[in-house]
Parts: sequence; structure tokens; C-alpha cells
Amino acid sequence: MKKTHIAVGVLALAALAGGGYGLWALGMSQGMDMMSAPIGAATEGAADGETSAAGGQDPSTWNIPQGEAATRRHMESGIKAGDVDPETGLTVQYYHDPMVPGRKFDSPGKSPFMDMMLVPAYSGADSADTSSVKVSPRIQQNLGIRTAKVAMGMLAPEVTASGAVQWNERDRVVVQSRAMGYVEKLNVTATLDPVKQGQTLLTVYVPDWIAAQEEFLSLRKMRGENLQPLVDAARQRMLQVGMSSAQIRQVEQSGQVQPRVAIAAPRSGVVTDLMVREGMTVQPGSTLMEINGLSTVWVQAEVPESQAAYVQPGVSVRATAQAMPGQVFEGQVQTVLPQVNANSRTVLARLVLNNPGNKLLPGMFVQTRFMDTRRPETMIIPSEAVIQTGRRAVVMLAGEDGRFSPVEIKTGIEFDGQTEVLAGLQAGQEVVLSGQFLIDSEASLRGLEARLNEPEGSAAAQAEQAAKKPTKYITSAVVEAIHEDSVTVTHAPIPGLGWPEMTMDFMLPAPDQLQREQLKVGEKIEMEFQLQNEDIPLMLGVSPAGARP
Repeated sequence: MKKTHIAVGVLALAALAGGGYGLWALGMSQGMDMMSAPIGAATEGAADGETSAAGGQDPSTWNIPQGEAATRRHMESGIKAGDVDPETGLTVQYYHDPMVPGRKFDSPGKSPFMDMMLVPAYSGADSADTSSVKVSPRIQQNLGIRTAKVAMGMLAPEVTASGAVQWNERDRVVVQSRAMGYVEKLNVTATLDPVKQGQTLLTVYVPDWIAAQEEFLSLRKMRGENLQPLVDAARQRMLQVGMSSAQIRQVEQSGQVQPRVAIAAPRSGVVTDLMVREGMTVQPGSTLMEINGLSTVWVQAEVPESQAAYVQPGVSVRATAQAMPGQVFEGQVQTVLPQVNANSRTVLARLVLNNPGNKLLPGMFVQTRFMDTRRPETMIIPSEAVIQTGRRAVVMLAGEDGRFSPVEIKTGIEFDGQTEVLAGLQAGQEVVLSGQFLIDSEASLRGLEARLNEPEGSAAAQAEQAAKKPTKYITSAVVEAIHEDSVTVTHAPIPGLGWPEMTMDFMLPAPDQLQREQLKVGEKIEMEFQLQNEDIPLMLGVSPAGARP
């Protein structure tokens, strides 16, 4: 029985060993396939034997061993960046490590990151294109990449807000007395009574008018010369006691004293304030009542603070009320009040709505919708094309021959699945809608930088370039070692960069800019330097310790 168990165990161990060997062989096979793949990792390479435009081999189809072989050949022949490789007929742009594509070197040699040789990148070869990623049509189909054109249009976001109906204070009129008298009859006896324009509101008996009218009528009946100046003076006295020109004409036409005056409504509306009763004595200039029109009403709409920029005076408004379902009231924004509610974080917008039939009454709640149709046309792309990185927005721009390049854009408002583009794109260009995150990841691995699509000579591009000028830093340090094109120092903490005290390398400038004799191992110095994109910091100048460079 024990022998049987031992035999079964031996067979199981043999099976495990065989399976392990199979997996190891499969991994080695895949590793060899990866080593033999073209250096342009994310794309399908050309067929073997493909030639470049210059008649030599196309370096974009080389695998890593072929690139290393070319680097060794360049070291033997003294070829460096900027020289023409006689075997390919192409100019060497730079040398790089395929595993660290962001670092570039001017001379061939061994990689400082891996135990391997650097590989060359040539002008005119796919592997040297540092501005785009190439994806074959088959991979595009597998990834389901979709694109859309950058279109011109108007993006008008719709803002909704609730508000309360109020009196339109600009439609309010005040009825006053022009003379001292007594209210004989009052036709409007309660507030909120409706009145029509020209309707008699009240009748006032004015005793002061009687003497002035009798004097005027007596002078008109007299016969004699030079009486016209006296008649004119009597007419002026009637004006002074508060009679209107129409009332004076009535006295002239009737030839009788008119001691009562009927005060009419100057406009149609509702009596909002009543301050007089029958039998009261009224004085000149005293307010009798106030009338407010209802042909238009105000609405104080509470707009969220984040959307207040889309609500401007003159913007069209459509409002609905639960009291009148199905009916829409139209108007426009009159003004945006300069006040923010600290509790609700809303801004009050004053709207003027037309009120046909006087159906909207003060105190009603309405729902309003704003849409600024006066906005200018801008570039618009689908929102799904935008990659938000937190500090900037990037889109993948589709080019010819399956090439894609990252482009930084400046975005405006977003509404209904569309995003406004303020800068970075041009109308007619194509942006990627799906699969852009995979392409962006590959672009990041290859060290591609997204940039605004602006002419290099434009004023905006020059201003942006000036704004990105590297900052210079000064620190004290001790020279540890001096190399051909770099120096190793131990520098003090640099608060501006958040660096602690540490030992690191700095690139040296050209010999005519910094004499190498100024540097001595073990010497304390003060140095000025600046950071470089994708490379070690550059030393700009040195001076003895205690003095600025």
C-alpha cells in the first residue's frame, strides 16, 4: 500500500515539473517574440525588407537587437546625432532607451537605466516621430475607435430657476390732489379694486376755485377798452389755484362756476394703496391712491451662483405656472441684481413677463427657463472626446495614415453632451471619441507632450512660451566628482523645489559658458541652475562659497 502511494506521488511531481517547464518555455517564447518586435511598440511594423524613402532599410521596422547593433556600428564609425547613417540613408535625430523613451542622448553608448545599448531614432522614420502615435487600421477596428469633426455652432445652455411674481414697480402711478378741498364722492372704496384708464376715481369740492372763476367770468362780461390784460391775469390766477387748462376751457365754454373736480385714473390696473375716504379734507400734493398696472409683471428668479454667468440682461425667458397648466408666458431678463444669497448661494435675476389677461398675480410661483440665443458661434466637440487631467484638458487629434497626437485645449461651457473649445483646435479637424484613453496612455509611455495647436510665430504662442521660461535657482553645494559633461555635487536643501539635502548630478553648459577650471573636487561653491524637461538639471554658473554667481 505504501509503495502505491509513493508511486502516485512520484507521478504527480513529474506532472508538476512537466507543467512548469511548459510554462517556462512559453514565457521564453513570448519574451523572444517581444524582443524581436519592432521598436515602435504600440503599432504594427512594416514587413521585413521594407525600405525607407532614402533607399536604405526602414529603422521603424527594427527590433531592439537590430537597434543595438546599429548603435555599436555608430560607435565604431564615430556617428552621432545629426550625422547621416550610410546604411539607412537617414539622419540620426537622437539615441534613446526604448524602456525610458522620454530621455534622449546625442551620442551612442550604453543605457544608464538598463543593461543594454541605446538605440537610434532617425528623421523620417516612424520611430523618430515624437509628436504622434501610429495605430494600424486593424487595431483601430479592434479598439472601436470613433472620431468626430470639430464643428462650428452656438452652444446655449438652458438654465432653469424658480421665482415669485411681483408687481412691476415701473407700471405704478400715484394719484394726488392739486388743490385743497373736500372729498364729496369716492368711487373706489377698497384696495386691489380694478380700475380702467379714464375712470372717475373721486370727486373733490374746491372752495378756492369759486372766487377765481367768478372774477374771470365777471371780467369777460365787462365792456370797455384794454380789458384783455385783466382777463389774462384772471386766467393765470385760476392756474395758480390748481385748475388745469381743460377745466379753464370748460369754465369759458359754459360761462358757469365749476367748483368740483373729477379725478380720473391715469392708467388701467389695480388700486394697491388707498389713503382717502369720503368727507376727508385733502391738501395740494397729498397722495390719494396708488395704481399698479398688470399688463406686465416682475419675477424674482433665484439662479444658482454657478450658472449666473449664463443669465444676462436681454436673454429670452419662458415661464410656466401650476395655476395655469399648459400656458407659457414669455419675457426677458431685465437685470441681474448685485446680491448673492449667502444661504442658498443663488443670485436674483429680475424678469419682466408679459401678462395677457392679467392671469399672473403677485405671490404666484413660476418655473422659468433661460436660453441666451445671442451667443457667438464657437468650436464645439462632443464632451466624451475630452480627457480631463485635473490641471488641463486634452483631446486626441486624428491625423493621416492612422496617426494620433495629443493636443491640449482650453474649454468653455458644457451643455447637452457638447463642450465649447476656446483654443487648441481648428474647425474641420477630427478628434477621437472612443479609445482615446488607450492612445493617451501609449503617448504618455512614449513621452509625447500635449501642446496647443497654435502657430509658433503667433503672439499667443510666444507669450505662452515666455510664460513657461524655466525658473532659475541658487544654492550652496560641495563638488563631489567632475565628469566630461556633468558634475556630481552635494547641495543644501532647496525650499523652492521642496528638495532636501542630497547628492545628485547636474549637466554642465558649453565650455565657453562655464570654465571647467572653476570646479574642483571638495570645494564649496554657490551655483545657479535650472530644471530641464526630461533631463537632469542644467548648471548655469558657479562662484566661490559666500558669493552669488
